[in-house]
Amino acid sequence: MRYSQVVQGSFVRRLNRFVAEADIGGRMETVHVKNTGRLKELLVPGAKIYLDVSGSDERKYRYSLIAAERDGILVNIDSQAPNAVVYEAVTEGKVKEIGRPRILKREVVHGQSRFDLYFEGDGHKGYMEIKGVTLWRDGVAMFPDAPTSRGRKHVQELIAAARAGYRSVVLFLLQFKGVRRFVPHAEMDPAFAGALKEAAAAGVEVLAYDSEVSPSGIRLGAPIRVDI
Repeated sequence: MRYSQVVQGSFVRRLNRFVAEADIGGRMETVHVKNTGRLKELLVPGAKIYLDVSGSDERKYRYSLIAAERDGILVNIDSQAPNAVVYEAVTEGKVKEIGRPRILKREVVHGQSRFDLYFEGDGHKGYMEIKGVTLWRDGVAMFPDAPTSRGRKHVQELIAAARAGYRSVVLFLLQFKGVRRFVPHAEMDPAFAGALKEAAAAGVEVLAYDSEVSPSGIRLGAPIRVDI
């Protein structure tokens, strides 16, 4: 996944979940934040940031904040990126656990659920949910960075799909590189961590991959060890 035009800036402050102020070339700009998570370890005053420039006059904000640096590590924070990155990677056969499906669809409804991906191939039919990860501590990536009842619901829906005979996968995409292990953030959201443990016991495959990130884009990296 690539962005058409990217500029560098300095983070000033967050006004709300969707909007922040940034210094871009010495000008103070109000910018859209493409992630409603807390991001408190990333969006700190003075942090080096990268912004996608909109070419549309209809957009309320010309700039969208898509990446930030933390401890020398570039982190993509675009919440729309993980689905696009993983879809592209599965299409190219780069998620080794899935291979190259014969059929691959996005945003597919099953019963009362809507899954990020539906795939068919090698005699199986399956669903995948994709979660972007921007948080790490002491060399360990963690999700979520804030309590997420929605995320827990997605995991429970995957459990139901697995029990109905579908291959069920949740893939955590680390939107950065530099750690070797992923764990659910049980301290932040014990209910989500419990649901993920239940899912693994029910046959849901829990995968994690890191990313190759540059200011102008992000693509799938290497598989990361998962400890639940």
